[in-house]
Amino acid sequence: MSGNADTVTLITGAASGLGWALAQVAFQRGHRLILVDRDAEALADKSARLAATDPQRVTYHTLDLTDGPARDRLVDRIAARGRLDVLINNAGITHRSLAARTDPKVFHQVMAVDWEAPVALTLGCLPLLRDSGGCVINIGSMAGWMPVLGRAGYCSAKAALAQFFEVLRGEVADQGIDVLMVYPSFLATPIERNALGHDGGPAAHARSSVGRVRSAEWMAERVWDAFERGDKRLFPDRFTFLASLLWRLAPDLYHRLMRRRFATELDS
Repeated sequence: MSGNADTVTLITGAASGLGWALAQVAFQRGHRLILVDRDAEALADKSARLAATDPQRVTYHTLDLTDGPARDRLVDRIAARGRLDVLINNAGITHRSLAARTDPKVFHQVMAVDWEAPVALTLGCLPLLRDSGGCVINIGSMAGWMPVLGRAGYCSAKAALAQFFEVLRGEVADQGIDVLMVYPSFLATPIERNALGHDGGPAAHARSSVGRVRSAEWMAERVWDAFERGDKRLFPDRFTFLASLLWRLAPDLYHRLMRRRFATELDS
């Protein structure tokens, strides 16, 4: 489906980073927004900024998406309003820590936020999306396509997200529901600034990256353009996409280059 002034869009993780950029672009393109985030203060502030222009087009809900009952209440509230056209599963967390040193609770937390929550929210919203002929947009990562040192849990969660929604795509294709998988690489957003360390506290070392670090605004424009074209997948960064091909065609070479580029992770 393509967007118009009647499009009702739910965005998770909407109070900062890519989620906030997606909200601003969607608002500019006429969408009615339902914004969700666990940061109550930031969410209220960002929602008020948009509502100052048109209060009828913005509602918001403070929510921890890993809270199942709270998530169910959100779906009930949306159903009571009667419509949902686009669900954007954007909220996420990451970690920077070697797998062998990482407390399993960190992996559990990353999987809960990055895989379990978007899957459960989507399943709850499927009847609404079926009624509207809507679309699910998932913010995945190129880390789900290729290994990245120090991100074992994050890579696993994003790979699981991609596989689940590719299967779901085929299962709901005859029901009029579209799925857009978005695979960014490195973005200048709070997800990396707030990365977990091996013990669940803040990561102690700076992140490593390859290619150009893009802005959230750059990414948001491309996501909405892909949605309006009806794309199924978006690989916005050519350099990282080529790196993912290298991983598939020459995995040993990829590993050698990755260990060199991400040496900071091995020393952490």
